[in-house]
Amino acid sequence: MKRLFLIISFSQFLIFNFAHAQYLNKAVEIWPKEVPGETEKKDLVWSERPGDGRCFFGVTSPTLEAFTPDVSKSNGKAVIVCPGGGYGMLAYEKEGQEVAQWLAGLGYNAYVLAYRVPNNRLGALQDIQRAIRLVRSKGASQIGVIGFSAGASLSCRACTRWSEPAYEANPKDKVDTLSCRPDFGILIYPAYLDEGPNHTLTPELTVTKDTPPLFVFGTEDDVRYSGPSTPVIMQAMQQAGAPIEVHYLTKGGHGYGMRHGAGLLWPVLAAQWLTNPPVR
Repeated sequence: MKRLFLIISFSQFLIFNFAHAQYLNKAVEIWPKEVPGETEKKDLVWSERPGDGRCFFGVTSPTLEAFTPDVSKSNGKAVIVCPGGGYGMLAYEKEGQEVAQWLAGLGYNAYVLAYRVPNNRLGALQDIQRAIRLVRSKGASQIGVIGFSAGASLSCRACTRWSEPAYEANPKDKVDTLSCRPDFGILIYPAYLDEGPNHTLTPELTVTKDTPPLFVFGTEDDVRYSGPSTPVIMQAMQQAGAPIEVHYLTKGGHGYGMRHGAGLLWPVLAAQWLTNPPVR
């Protein structure tokens, strides 16, 4: 496999400075009544973590928090942001709000998804399918997903399992009649894409020629997560004839968000890709 060896002067790239983001009750619940599989609504469990900022450790009532671009910059497109956290928690500020602010600066309507955790992969898939439909109901011309680590796993599941309803749609709910297929996906240090035998593609991921175009950024030294996951999804997309752009560095690690190291590089590359993604 061809690997990228880069010597980078990070002073050449724009460094994003973010004000401390807050959760200001502007998030809306994505399920109109009952949440599938949940018997009761529980309080949101969150705390501050050094290096990560605000994190959610318990979500039973999933929400979308909107970040709107200036009218002069708006391109009419939307992106749903999925923070990572091993499906056990959500790095909501570092991999959610800060990314949504960056996307809004590029002209996108950005929505941070607080999907169900901990340890509820089915619930998380139900949540992102519902979230895509909900954002589509607002009239966006294109809807993409971006995720980090486990959030990238969830984004990839949304891109490869959109034809398999994860929950029983309510025929009386107009939102549930809409498509949950993303128009494109961005996977940053993706995890859990290699859960097949001998680190092959995770069996639940069905990659076909109709899989939405993907942008993937990972590093070889991220040995537990994007190290093996990146080449696996690249091979699957190439074999299916689906568009993919991959940036696979030798070093970079994991969990950097947009704050340091490789986290200063991928936004530049992703912004370039977003100017003309091979959407179909």
